[in-house]
Amino acid sequence: MLGAIAGDIIGSVYEWHNIKTTEFELFSPACRFTDDTVLTVALADSILSGANYADKMKAYFHRYPNAGYGGRFADWVLSHPSFPYNSWGNGAAMRISPVGYAYDTLEETLSKAEFFTEVTHNHPEGIKGGCATAAAIFLARTGCSKAEIKATISATFGYDLTRILDEIRPGYHFDVSCQGTVPQAITAFLESENFEDAIRKAISLGGDSDTLACITGGIAQAFYGGVPESIADKVYAILDEPMGKVTRQFMEKYCA
Repeated sequence: MLGAIAGDIIGSVYEWHNIKTTEFELFSPACRFTDDTVLTVALADSILSGANYADKMKAYFHRYPNAGYGGRFADWVLSHPSFPYNSWGNGAAMRISPVGYAYDTLEETLSKAEFFTEVTHNHPEGIKGGCATAAAIFLARTGCSKAEIKATISATFGYDLTRILDEIRPGYHFDVSCQGTVPQAITAFLESENFEDAIRKAISLGGDSDTLACITGGIAQAFYGGVPESIADKVYAILDEPMGKVTRQFMEKYCA
């Protein structure tokens, strides 16, 4: 979870100012958390407290109204009652990382990922993106190799993970779909050497940089056994006290 938040914060300054290199300042003064972090923490809060996730998302939206939410999500929050809006957007995958850490079997992880995703993103591609991301995290934290993770995700979800980053990067552009974000984010993890390298590689693709790095960061944390202290300290310094508290509680309970 903390890895996903780190990816969002580090990538926040490149979302609208894409770069195609891994050589960049990791934390610039303009780094901030976005809706990716807010909704990730809302999900962690829901899992910790047992509260309804839809209610948590709405509460967090009103607490952090300027985090950069998509228009359809904002409409969903403000509608009464709120029904899923058949979205295939990458918001399904960027907020799901807590599920990959909180449950004991792959079957339960996939069931919970679908349950939490379809509150808003009930399009098959949205559900697939959320489930694939949660599954990759679960597999990574339970000792699977990168080859095993790649094979399982490809076989289960049909994502093409054969293209390397050097093939993807030149023509890659801003894409808010799960199908145009999740495979690329997983590939950035698969080609990485450590947590920081995973984040750098995700951002180097360009596109929806904060969301790419958020998805990659959640998987990388699981695989590499945590987030480097120097990065974690920066992240907690940027989070406000309430979000930092929930994040620490979740990390202590599920990611120790």
